[in-house]
Amino acid sequence: MKLIFIYGLPSTGKLTVAQELAALTEYKLFHNHLTVDLLLSVFEFGSEGFVKLRKQIWLSVFEQCGLPGLIFTFAPEWSVRPEFIGGAVEAVQRGGGEVYFVKLTCPLAELKARMDSATRQGYGKLTSANLFERMHADGSFYDSYMPEPKLTLDTSLCSPKEAALRIVRGLCLSEAAE
Repeated sequence: MKLIFIYGLPSTGKLTVAQELAALTEYKLFHNHLTVDLLLSVFEFGSEGFVKLRKQIWLSVFEQCGLPGLIFTFAPEWSVRPEFIGGAVEAVQRGGGEVYFVKLTCPLAELKARMDSATRQGYGKLTSANLFERMHADGSFYDSYMPEPKLTLDTSLCSPKEAALRIVRGLCLSEAAE
């Protein structure tokens, strides 16, 4: 399996780009907020049970999906233990697969402008630019434990479809997208 692991700060366009990438590659999309939202119905964000089960669900999907390709969206933040990344890579490699890290970036002013979009409100996503600013200043979002990405894309410089095409080309995922 090829796991396309798309990560970045909130509002960088991870889900939107991942949806375009799924359409181009026919890979399944595993949006991390599906797990987060499921667990928030029972647990407080960041609680021990939440963190443990979130990691267990994510890794179980990677291990058991049996697909040729999977796209995963991820926002590095304080409640994710750094060892999750190594566990994800190990889970995929045990099944003979590879993980391709793709980092999405965007200027902070643009992130804040995108923060309250209707598409973000459909999930339990962060939608307050003021709260984002405080969390960012407090160091809640950090990716120092992330491996070097195969690709880094600034989503303020291209459309989601163009970003997806760049991922397809950069990772040699499909010649049909050319």
